[in-house]
Amino acid sequence: MQKIFSFGFWNSIASLILRNRIVIIILIGIATFLLSTQWKNMRFSYTEANLMPDDHEVNINYNDFLDKFGEEGNLILLGVQDSALFTPEKFKAWNELTDSLTKFPEVDQIISPASLQELKKFEDPKRFEMVPVLQNDSPDASELKEFENKLFTALPFYENLVYSSHSNTIQSALYLNKELVNTKARKIFVLEELDPLIEEFEDTYDIDVRVSGMPYIRTLNAQNIVDEIGLFILAALLVTSLIFFFFFRSIRATIISMVTVSIGVMWAFGFIGLLHYEITILTALIPPLIIVIGIPNCIFLINKYQQEIKKHGNQAKSLQRVITKVGNATLMTNVTTASGFATFILTDSQLLREFGVVASINILAIFVLSLLIIPVIYSYLNPPKDRHLKHLNKRWIGGFVNWMENMVRNHRIAIYISSIALLVLSIIGIYTIKVSGSILEDMPQNTQFYKDVKFFESEFDGVMPLEILIDTKRPKGVLKLSTLKRMEELENFIQEIPELSKPLSVNRIVKYSKQAYYNGNPKYYQLPSSQERNFIMPYAKSLSSNEGIMQSYVDSTGQYARITTFMKDVGTEKMEEIENDLLPQIKKVFPEERYDVSITGRALLFQKGTNYLVKNLIISLGLAILLIAGLMAWMFRSFRMILISLVPNLLPLLVTAGVMGFLGVPIKPSTILVFSIAFGISVDDTIHFLAKYRQELKANNWKIKRSVYAALKETGVSMFYTSIVLFFGFSVFMISSFGGTVALGGLVSATLLFAMLANLLLLPSLLLSLERSIANKKTLKEPSMKIIETEEDENNYKSEEQKN
Repeated sequence: MQKIFSFGFWNSIASLILRNRIVIIILIGIATFLLSTQWKNMRFSYTEANLMPDDHEVNINYNDFLDKFGEEGNLILLGVQDSALFTPEKFKAWNELTDSLTKFPEVDQIISPASLQELKKFEDPKRFEMVPVLQNDSPDASELKEFENKLFTALPFYENLVYSSHSNTIQSALYLNKELVNTKARKIFVLEELDPLIEEFEDTYDIDVRVSGMPYIRTLNAQNIVDEIGLFILAALLVTSLIFFFFFRSIRATIISMVTVSIGVMWAFGFIGLLHYEITILTALIPPLIIVIGIPNCIFLINKYQQEIKKHGNQAKSLQRVITKVGNATLMTNVTTASGFATFILTDSQLLREFGVVASINILAIFVLSLLIIPVIYSYLNPPKDRHLKHLNKRWIGGFVNWMENMVRNHRIAIYISSIALLVLSIIGIYTIKVSGSILEDMPQNTQFYKDVKFFESEFDGVMPLEILIDTKRPKGVLKLSTLKRMEELENFIQEIPELSKPLSVNRIVKYSKQAYYNGNPKYYQLPSSQERNFIMPYAKSLSSNEGIMQSYVDSTGQYARITTFMKDVGTEKMEEIENDLLPQIKKVFPEERYDVSITGRALLFQKGTNYLVKNLIISLGLAILLIAGLMAWMFRSFRMILISLVPNLLPLLVTAGVMGFLGVPIKPSTILVFSIAFGISVDDTIHFLAKYRQELKANNWKIKRSVYAALKETGVSMFYTSIVLFFGFSVFMISSFGGTVALGGLVSATLLFAMLANLLLLPSLLLSLERSIANKKTLKEPSMKIIETEEDENNYKSEEQKN
């Protein structure tokens, strides 16, 4: 009854498709048009992806900090390591450049050498005022020399803010409007206004300007992602079409396949827009992923069509049987692949959920498109000629299949020894894997902006903000001398950590006030004593109303303070070491009963997010394994067969993990995706092989050996074809300029190659070695779903065709 239902169902589907070809073409056209109207809703991410849920403690602390002090990632740095800057012509030009930038609405303020102000003491009335360091708008050479000496020797307030403590490098700090920094306006300003102005300045005055800061890094990184989407799509189309043509030697078949996957790509963009998701480094992978996964569908369908044509030459019958015979097989392989991606939906990470939703929907969509488009287009074309069918008898493919059969028949011990050796080596390699949370590690390292980041790390000790939020638990508690001294003790500790820069806090202003009180003598740049504080206070009162000086470091109530330091781009492991060093010192300096102190900032947010994401990805991989094992249990209804089938699919994952350990490729969001993607795809080969094996067992009166070899010959060619397409298809990602994407492409390709060999060598070897425990009808019951046709189905087809 179930067989008849399976046959009847797919026969009805085939009849429906072939009798309504015009309607199907129109419906696909309408769907494609409607989805294309959603492209306008695709948004490119203007912020770092939030890797953790909103209610996570780290996110709560960060949002609390933003509520107190606003956006902290709004600083763009312009650096110059050139003594020629302190010549009248070039200094004036630099001043004009920074002045022109202040006119843009995206810019709140700029701190640059030409606009520097110093704190001066005045007696009548007693007050401090900020006055320009340079009184002359067009200083001559001697005035500039005096200014340069004063900056580097007498103004410690500006150390690591305007000048480097390591060399004579100068930087201008450009603060973007906090309301616009996470919008499209930032992208327009950076790419269309800031960059052209800097390039013009460099060309005119022959001065190398270094640019960095989180808004700048994020903008150029996002633009690289956008640029690479088109590159990936074109490369995937080119590579897969060349391989497809090599196998089929048919321009017509190649064009039909390319049209099918191209429509799939259009749908992928449409679904992203329909769901109002952002284009991130993960969702950007989906369109080329659809091409790579869609081409095997085309191979199965077209190969079956050509086999049927060769068998009996009847085009209508061939198209009917293509849908009826291959429908279940392609459906189940696409469902298992989609299931591997769908497990990401169950994680708490929005980034992974969106990737899982779009990927799983579009994998099922490309299955539907393949099943509709290929038979419909072929129905309007002449049947393939003999020269188009020659590939079905390629000798080298036969030689490959014979080699596999020989290995399984005569060298099973060698296969087992090799598998165990690989497993042992892999376990050793796995113990050397590290987790990486580096913000820059995956960014294109050959770009100028990456080199500029390294420049600022060298000169100013980093550009990644790390914030310490201090709650004194009482209004105006920050400016108490005891609090300021505690802050200085912590700042001195921070300075001793090589990966952190000299901190910025309200203490700089307080120290500068004392220096100003002593007429600018730099040796008095320090916290005042209790007695000095009484003398300085009458002068300092004017500072509290001077907007911009205090509010960046102390909130309006005086209860909260921030200490800002900048980090070099260190990995997760080093970041955890720094955090573990800071936390005990914070507790020691700031007693918990009197202060609430938390560490936050984008640097910490990314590190914590990476650890959280890795944990979720491991969970999703486990869910993928359980889900797919459940699908196979439902299909084959045999616990022993599930265990046997999982071995050749888990071994490649372990081998890949071991390779990562030996090659020093860390676990990070991009590389851990490898395992879920590869497992979801590689298990397709297992399903095909076991389905054919089950069919051969029944046909051969439960003779294991004969059934295994027959299944190997039958499925080996298609598994080889699809694995080669997937191998080269995923290799396309290795042309990326992003390190993580390169690793993803290389590792998935290698894993799928291992998986093909495991399914063609290890799986049949296990079946032969364990024949006594599995060679009975109870162990291998009739599958719950008909995956491939049997001789009985063939008779059903014939009788149904005779009726029609």
